[in-house]
Amino acid sequence: MTEQIEIGDPPIQIMVKRSTRARRYSLRMSDATGAVNLTVPRFANLEAAIEFARMQEGWIRKHLSKRVKPQTLNFGNTILFDGAECEIRQGTGRSVRYEDGILYAPGQADKLAAKLRGYYKTIARERMVAASVYYADKLARPIGRVTIRDTRSRWGSCTSEGNLMYSWRLIMAPRQVQAYVAAHEVCHLIEMNHSQAYWALVASIFPEYKERRQWLKQNGALLHRYAF
Repeated sequence: MTEQIEIGDPPIQIMVKRSTRARRYSLRMSDATGAVNLTVPRFANLEAAIEFARMQEGWIRKHLSKRVKPQTLNFGNTILFDGAECEIRQGTGRSVRYEDGILYAPGQADKLAAKLRGYYKTIARERMVAASVYYADKLARPIGRVTIRDTRSRWGSCTSEGNLMYSWRLIMAPRQVQAYVAAHEVCHLIEMNHSQAYWALVASIFPEYKERRQWLKQNGALLHRYAF
């Protein structure tokens, strides 16, 4: 069950979700959308939930002020590609192409977002499939189906059947970060957890994983700032 409350002036909208598994109040905010969610125990009093949110108002406003602002896509603007800011220019032909730090996109401005999204998805599929096969071979394990999506809560996933999923927005991150995510998910083919054994496995095929993981923690929100 989900309810909506407001606190403060100007008001902050908060979605209150009741959970049978919750034992305490917990607040979460989406870097991508700015949505504020409060999870409470199933039978918690709504007034108590409102009071808890009010007590956290300063913290909420502080984090909302740090949120990365959405950026529209237009010719002349920039967008991240392989971890670097690239200018978007109007191109010719039928497809988007990358050349010397510039992304050339054909067509009119109203089709630009769709063109760039399609290009990023294509590059993501090529790279993430290749990287998944490469790291899976190191573990002598086969992979299943690879899907590319625009996910908000995770950069990748691995099912018990060996199917892998990746966010195409990873193409905005540095190439080594893309490779790390592939190695990370492939290791779940053996360890479906984040235990010490799992991280030792990651280190065995991707020794510098800590630096790439840290980059995502610090900069991941930037990959969601573009409004496709």
